[in-house]
Amino acid sequence: MQKCVFLDRDGVINKDYVDYVYSADKLELLPGVEEALQALKQAGFLLIVITNQSGIAKGIYTREQMHETHRLIQQALGGTIDHFYYAPWHPSVSNCLTRKPGSLLFERAIARYKVDAGQSWMVGDKDRDLIPAKKVGLKTIQVEHADSPRADHKVADLRACLPLILDESRG
Repeated sequence: MQKCVFLDRDGVINKDYVDYVYSADKLELLPGVEEALQALKQAGFLLIVITNQSGIAKGIYTREQMHETHRLIQQALGGTIDHFYYAPWHPSVSNCLTRKPGSLLFERAIARYKVDAGQSWMVGDKDRDLIPAKKVGLKTIQVEHADSPRADHKVADLRACLPLILDESRG
């Protein structure tokens, strides 16, 4: 069984914009993200991004633009992300179980990568990131934004997650 850190994308890895991040000119990695992900990788964690990308359903950008954004993120982070899962839906257009707060993408990743949920984490910035994580048995960390009653820990940014995750994984 693998230990894993699941990550939301916008607001955790890169700066979040109200009008979406889907091009190189909008992509701004948050401070310390590259170093934090490298440290988690060196500690033996899988790194899986689970992200809602509702701008696709709304016709604001295409899947190709999103995939290009993910390629740019991977390039900037030295290829540390093991997989990007995304939900291209929005309730105003269509319903689906893959969109957070649904847990289907988490369940798929856990099955595919043989993840030990009890030794794994979700880092998100919104309550909807933490709801499905709790459902599948992950420990949760909320970064920067609104208060979630579901967060096991609350920290300023991804860098501040390291002591929590690494100390617990050591034992």
